[in-house]
Amino acid sequence: MSEKRGLPRYRVLTGPDDETFCWRVSEALDLGYELHGSPSVTFNGDRVIVAQALIRRQS
Repeated sequence: MSEKRGLPRYRVLTGPDDETFCWRVSEALDLGYELHGSPSVTFNGDRVIVAQALIRRQS
């Protein structure tokens, strides 16, 4: 296997459903990632937590 490094092809971002999380997803999209499936949402008893999978297409 090659030691080629760079951006991973797959990422999952998680965090509170707030503006910061939205910016993190937006930044990943700007880096060439695409949304992979729908976000997952849960409530931890205090606030809403979201998770979004992203993939980066190989060029």
